[in-house]
Amino acid sequence: MVDAGHNPQPSTRATLVVIGGLPATGKSTIARALAQRHQIPFVRIDTIEQALIRSGIADASGTAGYITGYALAAEQLRLGLSVVVECVNPVEATRDAWSATAQHNSARLLGVEVICSDPDEHRRRAERRVVDIPDLVLPTWQEILDRDYEPWTTERLVLDTAIMDSDSAVRRITAKML
Repeated sequence: MVDAGHNPQPSTRATLVVIGGLPATGKSTIARALAQRHQIPFVRIDTIEQALIRSGIADASGTAGYITGYALAAEQLRLGLSVVVECVNPVEATRDAWSATAQHNSARLLGVEVICSDPDEHRRRAERRVVDIPDLVLPTWQEILDRDYEPWTTERLVLDTAIMDSDSAVRRITAKML
């Protein structure tokens, strides 16, 4: 089990917003905009994983990046700060660990799944994305299609970026945070 930390002085105001979904759906754009709007910490698993790889850790993708992310988010929650996390969040185990992180730090959890229901638009985004993390190799469209991604079984806010822009998405998330 992941040590999600424990908040000795609970803050009922802090919210852990976990934004997940397949690559190229718009998660990062929405997460950055949300963090900027509310001036809250932003934890991006791709950034963590790439930093771990640059540090010399051979296989930093997956578990190490997520475990680091849980710890960073818990640290912010212990300070009474809300935090936005952006990651694929592909399986129930990662979703459960984010839930435990929120619970152990007396924070609210808001799970957000970002989808792009238009496959042509999703493919276009995947093929035209620009790398914004040094040395990160973006997945191809085929790798996105082939990726293991379990359906969510927990309550979450679903945002479809085929029919919603990032400003609208941020407003929807903000309404749920209040």
